Amino acid sequence: MAISDVVFGKPLATSEERAESIGVAAGIPIFGLDALTSAAYGPEAAMALLIPLGIASTGYIIPIISSILILLVIVFFSYRQTIAAYPTGGGSYTVATENLGEKAGLLAAAALMIDYILTAAVGISAGVTALTSAVPSLQPHTLLLCLCILAVLAMVNMRGVKDTGAAFMLPTLLFIATLLTTIGVGVFKAVTMGPHLQPVEPLPHEPLAHGTFIGLALIWLIMKAFSSGCAAMTGVEAVSNGVMAFREPRSKNAQITLTIIISILIVLLFGTAWLAKAYGIMAMNPNDSNFQSMLSILVAAVFGRGWFYYTTMGSVLLALALSANTAFADFPRLTRAIAIHDYLPHVFILRGRRLLFSHGIYALTGFTALILILFDGVTDRLIPLYAIGAFLAFTLSQAGMVVHWHKLTGEPGHEHKGRIWHMFVNGVGAVATGLTTLVVLASKFLDGAWVTALLVPTLILIMYSVKRHYTRVHSEMVDRTPINLENLTEPIVVIPMAQWDRITEKALRFGLLLSKEIKVAHVYSEDDPDTLVSCWEEMVADPLKHEGRQVPELVRIQSSYRFIIAPLMDYILGLERDNPDRKVAVLLPELVVRHWWENALHGQRVQLLKLLLLLRAKQRVVVINIPWYL
Repeated sequence: MAISDVVFGKPLATSEERAESIGVAAGIPIFGLDALTSAAYGPEAAMALLIPLGIASTGYIIPIISSILILLVIVFFSYRQTIAAYPTGGGSYTVATENLGEKAGLLAAAALMIDYILTAAVGISAGVTALTSAVPSLQPHTLLLCLCILAVLAMVNMRGVKDTGAAFMLPTLLFIATLLTTIGVGVFKAVTMGPHLQPVEPLPHEPLAHGTFIGLALIWLIMKAFSSGCAAMTGVEAVSNGVMAFREPRSKNAQITLTIIISILIVLLFGTAWLAKAYGIMAMNPNDSNFQSMLSILVAAVFGRGWFYYTTMGSVLLALALSANTAFADFPRLTRAIAIHDYLPHVFILRGRRLLFSHGIYALTGFTALILILFDGVTDRLIPLYAIGAFLAFTLSQAGMVVHWHKLTGEPGHEHKGRIWHMFVNGVGAVATGLTTLVVLASKFLDGAWVTALLVPTLILIMYSVKRHYTRVHSEMVDRTPINLENLTEPIVVIPMAQWDRITEKALRFGLLLSKEIKVAHVYSEDDPDTLVSCWEEMVADPLKHEGRQVPELVRIQSSYRFIIAPLMDYILGLERDNPDRKVAVLLPELVVRHWWENALHGQRVQLLKLLLLLRAKQRVVVINIPWYL
């Protein structure tokens, strides 16, 4: 069995696609981990902005999280309707393109691509943060750990959706179980002990408030905290993007999966925030030498640093690191949808050996690695860039759904009352997420959101450029006329030849089949022995004359400065220019070695000449490789 089959799984036939479909149980870890694990860093991201308020910050966390949960419920109902309306996959790009037009679709596409890349980066980074909180000695190796986890994730995802769901099932259940247990026990202790509640593990020392915030300053601080906390909502759209991954009935299974994910997320977010207030837990500055995540402090406060603490933090590490899988599940599907409309390279449409859109996985892995390297794998440095893309996509998707329901006016099965209700739900979702987008952009702009705001139009311009290229290629290549039989003259064959050997003999034999007019181009310098000329009559001319064949013309090109490529290029381009009614076929003898590293032992002039001919020659020059397999 090949190593690739062991690592990535055996190739799957197209007919096996249905067997790769997943159910609700597998759908939760594949499409829900990003949303679920945001409970591990969403509340902390909000509280980190409130550090200047000191212990008073704990009084604001519940109102902030409650506002986020209200928004989450609105988006949940909106996306349930989107799944029902688009059973083939109603991602923001599809919905916006079909209902709001091309420009809105590209805006959603750019926002979603950025969001998925950041989803992968933030998930992995937050997972490593959980590990370094439990084992502080690993903190200097944060970036290396992030890149290692990214590599493992990419390899697991290359095995296919079904195998990925099976691999991630246990870590997801462990994460949910340990966090729900922490919340349950913590709430029980808080209710039964009341004002006498004491953490099992003493809370880390935190400085008092740095100053007093009142009026607009306090409102602005709370807005920024709300914006950071909205990172907890990213990943909600994943199920609607991946409806086609579910088995029949697809829409129903996708809706059930989304309902379970959102229900658990609500409990985790509110429970974490409530316990943070009850225990007086604050976020820590990530630059502190003894930094711990808020979740680490919370679990230690409820249970102490025993076996359950390390089990919980281990499950958080696994789940957070694996939460990037949501991006791996959806990013390739998104890039495929965009590439179908010619806005991304067509390579994203191709399916790999495991029925995956493999090039989407390659691209996501590369861009995520770049982001992690640029920001040293630190979660708090990535959060300001986060959420803008997701909320922009939310807004466009819901606005598109309003138009979708409006288009169904008068169609059978869409009564006026039901249609108005659907429009209202999606309309409320569009307004709520649109306002949130503005709040997030305004409050996080100087902290790094400007990067995302700049990347979105840049990506749109790139996609327009790709579209223009494909449009030009299509218009130039399309041919609806019968084959043109005029001017079918034999080409002028040119064979660059340095010496007489088995490779050049093979090229010349092939050239004799193509045309009677063959020109052997031989570049020489005055100080080099001209071995080809000395054997030309014996090896080439005499045998051809004996058989009554025309002898190729030996064109000797002197190179005073010992250049080879430039004189050959000048000669070939000159032939093309002087023969406007003929094609020029350039036969390039090439040695093909057995091992890749052996290429370094041989000159690569043939490759360079081929590249230059492709770049500088016109339509009438044809380049043909004549390989000799060593």
